Amino acid sequence: MTSRAAWTIVGLLWIVAVLNYLDRQLLVNMAAPVKADLAIADERFGLFSSMFLWVYGICSPLAGYLGDRVGRKPVIIASLVIWSLATLASGLVTSFEQMLLARACLGISEAFYMPAAVALIVDHHTTQTRSRATGLHLSGVYVGSILGGLGGWFAEEQGWRFGFIMFGSLGVAYALFLVIVLRVGDRVVDDEPRQHPERSRREALPATSLPQPLRSNPFRALLSSRGFVLLLVMNALNGAAYWPVRNWLPSFFNAELGVSLTWSGLYSTAAFNAAAFAGMLLGSTISDRLAARQPRVRALIPAVGFCLAAPCLVVLGLGVFIPVLVACIFVVGMSQGFLDANLMPAVCTVADVRHRATGYGLMNFVGTSAGGLMTYVGGRMKDAHIPFTDMFPFVAAMIFVAGMLLFAVRPTRQ
Repeated sequence: MTSRAAWTIVGLLWIVAVLNYLDRQLLVNMAAPVKADLAIADERFGLFSSMFLWVYGICSPLAGYLGDRVGRKPVIIASLVIWSLATLASGLVTSFEQMLLARACLGISEAFYMPAAVALIVDHHTTQTRSRATGLHLSGVYVGSILGGLGGWFAEEQGWRFGFIMFGSLGVAYALFLVIVLRVGDRVVDDEPRQHPERSRREALPATSLPQPLRSNPFRALLSSRGFVLLLVMNALNGAAYWPVRNWLPSFFNAELGVSLTWSGLYSTAAFNAAAFAGMLLGSTISDRLAARQPRVRALIPAVGFCLAAPCLVVLGLGVFIPVLVACIFVVGMSQGFLDANLMPAVCTVADVRHRATGYGLMNFVGTSAGGLMTYVGGRMKDAHIPFTDMFPFVAAMIFVAGMLLFAVRPTRQ
């Protein structure tokens, strides 16, 4: 039986995950008022998202390493405090350079949260609940992204600065609450799975394997695993494809299809993440039911999702009837939910227990670095008056190849 403490961890971190994505997604739904206030064009506006993703990616391997070596809990709390202050500062900037610096600080601090958080969760959950626990935590990501889709509404009703100041302040307050709760609950909410150390070792290592020395190089160990490398390349393609879609879809609906700021955020950001939430629930439930008999299912479920999403991305490039576009976005979002619920559990099937946070950090590094590059390319395309619809066939091809790579992953651990 999974302990109450294990689910308490998921509940506490769910709110942090909401704030994590809400803070980063607010900006992309406020393109018009922010560009007007700061007197910038699309290329510079795209740099805000690219800067965030680049520094997020660069810092992610170090973030994962510290999560494995320093401890999950202090990394999580410090990350929340710093990115909340960066969010608050975003609502006070008066120039392009100041906003770029605020987004860089946001990327650095948020990079340290996710590897430590998902590692803490899988440390306390067995094969029977691992995808559901990871998925429920990441459902906060979808809720935060959906709330971020209301950025256009905030901009129209309260001014674009209001949301940054409000949610940045809430993040600082919740971090103080976590410090108190986690300190009081140290005997329950612990950084290490001390209740079942033998179980954790059995799940992480094959029966014929000897444990690696604690001081072994985690990067070398991970990159020597064929399965992990396949997951790494897959996540790079996923980031290159889906991050520009996430970041530019609101502008696509607003600027190219003539939809208002409020509805463009709902059609794109909110629809994508609502679908991802549904995909997480479905994908995690199926995965946990089948993984005990067939660990490969952790990779197969998102592989199927990507193969279904690829033709829908082609349809998006046609710019047809808006209800059809929203339906395609829903399928694409569900495929992302399939991956989010199973990525860390899939890493657990090919990586040592002591390298989980580092492995997830490397996943973040390749995914967000590629996503930042493609988001910047999207901004250059818009400034050159190239329709965003021209990018969708390339995005579809990348997602299809990512699905093929997932089909090739073979677990080496349980």
